[in-house]
Amino acid sequence: MPYDETLADRVRDALAAQPGIRERKMFGGLCYLLDGNMAVGVESDRLMVRVGRDAYEDALAQPHARPMDFTGRPMRGFVWVDAAGIRDDRALRRWVQRGLDFAGSLPPK
Repeated sequence: MPYDETLADRVRDALAAQPGIRERKMFGGLCYLLDGNMAVGVESDRLMVRVGRDAYEDALAQPHARPMDFTGRPMRGFVWVDAAGIRDDRALRRWVQRGLDFAGSLPPK
């Protein structure tokens, strides 16, 4: 599924000051990797956020978040955030930071 270019630009803006970011097409969308580890991505008009297993339940408890599921089985540690949950830049930046926090906790690839 194609990704929303406007949302991709908004994510790029949120990541502009973050060193070590690289874009890569993955999961049918566009992902942003921190030192080689996936942090967030854009698929259609929603945001993929890699929060890790420890923060997964808390992330799912947030409005407009749901399990990331490609194959009929949720990928624990990853959530979708629907468009309604990232309408304003402040909300988007909070979710992007969650992804950066987890990716930053991993060793660089």
